[in-house]
Amino acid sequence: MTARRNLAVMAAAAGITVANVYLCQPLLAAIAADFALAENQAGWVASAAQAGYAAGILLIVPLADHAGARRLLQTLLAGACVALLAAACSPGIGWLAFAAFAISLASVVPQVLVPLAVAAGGQAGAGRTVATMQTGIILGILLSRTVSGSVAQWSGSWRVSYVLAAVLNAAVLFVLPRFLPAPPPPRERMPYRQLIASLPGLLVRWPGLRLSAALGATVFGAFSAFWATLAFHLAGPPFGFGSAQAGLFGLWGLAGAMLAPYAGRLADRYGADAINAVGIGAAAIGFALFATAGNWSVLALIVGVNLLDFGNQAGQIANQARIFRLDPAARARLNTVYMVLTFAGGATGTWLGVLAWHSAGWRAVGVTGMALLAVAALIVGVCWRREEG
Repeated sequence: MTARRNLAVMAAAAGITVANVYLCQPLLAAIAADFALAENQAGWVASAAQAGYAAGILLIVPLADHAGARRLLQTLLAGACVALLAAACSPGIGWLAFAAFAISLASVVPQVLVPLAVAAGGQAGAGRTVATMQTGIILGILLSRTVSGSVAQWSGSWRVSYVLAAVLNAAVLFVLPRFLPAPPPPRERMPYRQLIASLPGLLVRWPGLRLSAALGATVFGAFSAFWATLAFHLAGPPFGFGSAQAGLFGLWGLAGAMLAPYAGRLADRYGADAINAVGIGAAAIGFALFATAGNWSVLALIVGVNLLDFGNQAGQIANQARIFRLDPAARARLNTVYMVLTFAGGATGTWLGVLAWHSAGWRAVGVTGMALLAVAALIVGVCWRREEG
């Protein structure tokens, strides 16, 4: 019972902190209007947020293999609170983009917590543990858009959403340490420079890590291209929606996303490759709906969001279940390599999506997402051919 309670609290903390990365997405149209900017300029805030998350995973998460998790998590949460308040006070887009980078840099708490939870739960049930943690992360991602968009519209200011996020992170800072698992026996500490230097070697050593990273980058890139441009699409004709309605799409996608954690059990039973293929297929159908009926139909967008959320999250669970079985002593660093490349793909997808929107409109965003998913499907197909050969 205690282990389940601890896992539930860690999952909730992961959801609250990952929300910091995504809360800006339904606010982009409001930010552009407030600072009198073109939409593509406001999109840099979302790109900066994802780049900051990738940098935090690269530079900070490896410390979890050889540093006290409790102190590391407390430091990150305190930094996130400060950066969120700085974003709320931003006088211009440059400051806000820098603050978004800093917020995400300090919001890598889930990437420290997931390997910690897997270590506490045992390697045999890695898929289930990742799925439980991913449930919290999914809820955080989806509800962050809904809550931040609604708070911004009802309060009349996008800045209030950042203040609310700072309050929630402060609550996690005081509650989480009580529910962390007991620290493992002390090991010989690896110097920080050696920790970072070991990362490329992990990518060379483990084909499963290369596969997970490639699939994570392409599918999350497509996912990010959609979410970075949805607020712009919904703000224009024929919809004319505000930030609250844009944020509600996160909630309307809840059904598809909440089915994804079952993929963890299936990955334990049938293998991660099959779950990756299902996830890519679901996301591709979602983008087909976006590119066709998504120009005029809210229902098509809602159905597509559910398919896309399911596809992205199921793939994420399968990818992490695969890598956490590779080397128990290096789980944090394996997760670092995987998540850095995944979020680099997300930042690239955000940039490509905003560029496609600014250049050719919504259907170009759909084509961009489909192209990224086609690359992911090709990777899975090549791997299956090699295994059969």
